[in-house]
Formats: sequence, C-alpha cells, structure tokens
Amino acid sequence: MFLLNRRYAVPGFAVLLSSAYFSYQLNMSSISKIRATNAAALSAKEYIPTAIFVGGTSGIGEGMAKAFAKHTEGNAHIIIVGRNRAAAESIISCFPKPTSPEAKHEFLQCDVALMQNIRSVSAEIRSTVTKINYLAMSPGFMTTSGRNETEEGMDRKLAVHYYSRWMFINELVTLLENAKERGEDAKALSVLAAGAGGPINVNDLGLKKTYSLKNAALQAPTYNDLMTEEFANRHPTITFAHAIPGAVRTNLFASAETSALTKKAMGLSMTLLGFLLTSPEDCGEYMLNGIVNVANAPGAWRIDSHGEDLGKKRYYGSEEERKKLWQHTVEATSSKS
Repeated sequence: MFLLNRRYAVPGFAVLLSSAYFSYQLNMSSISKIRATNAAALSAKEYIPTAIFVGGTSGIGEGMAKAFAKHTEGNAHIIIVGRNRAAAESIISCFPKPTSPEAKHEFLQCDVALMQNIRSVSAEIRSTVTKINYLAMSPGFMTTSGRNETEEGMDRKLAVHYYSRWMFINELVTLLENAKERGEDAKALSVLAAGAGGPINVNDLGLKKTYSLKNAALQAPTYNDLMTEEFANRHPTITFAHAIPGAVRTNLFASAETSALTKKAMGLSMTLLGFLLTSPEDCGEYMLNGIVNVANAPGAWRIDSHGEDLGKKRYYGSEEERKKLWQHTVEATSSKS
C-alpha cells in the first residue's frame, strides 16, 4: 500500500485499490443472476448479432467477448480488435461452435494508440459488415512515466483511453444506425472509469501544456462522459454508454510502462488484494448486463461496476465543455493533424 504515498507513481492505482473493498461489498449482487439475465436476453434475439470488442484480447474485453459468445451459443458475428493475434485466436477457439451459417468469429489487428490504424481497420470493417449491434471498447494502457507522445502528437495514454474510442464510434456509427433501422439493438460502450473523473481544463484539452499522470487519469473519464453525451445528441436513435469496471484482476500491471521495482510492487499488491478483486469473467458479465439490459433506451448512459445505472453520480462537465471537447477531438483526430 506504500505505493499510494508516492508522487502519483501509479495514477488510477489508488482509485483501483480504494474501490476494491467497495466492489467486494457490492458482490451481494448475484453473478449467477446476472449471467442468467444476460443469457436470457441474448439467446432471445431473433437475429444474428454483430459485436465488436476493441481490446478484446485480454482482461475485461476478453471477459465480455467470451460471455457474449457463450450466451449466443456462438451464433453471432464476433470481431475482436487488438494487437495480439495469438491471444485472440486462443480466445476464439474457446467460443461455442455456431450452428448458423451467418455466424462468424474473427480477429482484426490494430494498435489503437494510432488514429491512422483505427481509420484503416474501420474501413476494413465497413467493407465486410453491414451492421453493428454492439461496439464495446476497453483497451487499457498504464504508465508511470510522463507524457509519451505518439507519432501523431497525442499522449499515448489519452490516445488509448479516449481518442481511440471516439474514433471507433465516429468511424462505425453508420453501421450502428443500420442495425437500428432493422429494429435491432444498436449500442456503443466505453469501459473506462465513469464516476472517477474530475473537472476538465478546456484551455488545454489533450494536456499538451499541463500534462501529469494525475491530470491524465482524471481528465479521460470526463472526456468519455462528454463524448457519449455528444454522440447521443448527434445520433438520437443510438445508445451510448460509459462504464466503470471497478477493481478487476487483469494483466494490465504486468504490461505497464514502469520500472521493474514498481511493477513488482504493484504485482504484490494485486496478489494480496486478489480476493477483493472481480475476475475478468465476472466483470465481462457485469459490463454486458449494463449495455444489453440496463442501457435499454437511446441516449447517454453511465454504468457502474455491476452493470447498473450510475446516473449523474460524481459527474463533471457542462454543455459548453462538451462542445469544446468535441471540436478539439475532431481537429486532433483529423488525418491532417
């Protein structure tokens, strides 16, 4: 626990640890009931759903993809987007074998820290897919170093936690609308940290001047809240949601950009707190519950760690800030940037 006294050595880590006990207490919500609810909802679909899991090669995204495949009995078009082909192929091999000829399970490789990669993979998706029912995004990136710019001039942490999600929705929203026009579900979910953000600095969106690990950790959740709201305003027939997964046992710390000593200390803390943490499999079910069952109407939603409606708890932002963030994001993600 000494890590919490370091100078923001691990932004978001303190939030993760402090939420562990809270998540543990909330486990009174029966995961078996959640699984049954998800199974009933997804097995009742009268169409073959198309679901995309960005960041689905590990952790929460993997948990969501596996749960979705299980509850649809493999009869879905599932696309996993990520960097690790071997991991994706291993995950897909565990999916139930479909009985419908329309079903398909595939992997598309993409480093989501670069917007040009997202443009490319989105174009590939649009060329082969006619609709999207569920677009779930949960890629993660942890670092204890300072601002680390990509070749496109974005901080890598913000690129993964915010800009990439905006890009995927913006590039694929027409396919969500196609699903809605067919009378089917059309929903987008960003899994990051709803309710764990802070006020944003509209004079330095993207944090080129005032970057710190703390600022990045607090700004990105609010960016995601404002993003879902603005997309909902622009596409009023679609459901957009931002969720907080709580404290989950993932391998994010193992792949963190940090010193060996800090990584070892974080790993030890995770081992000691393991009994308090939610498994990726259970978290996947909770997140599915949020997007499939709870966010049951068009508009912007905020989902808590058990897939329930968070409402406006611990919310930051205004209409003016939302508009400014949108304009900034359009400019920052432009191919001409």
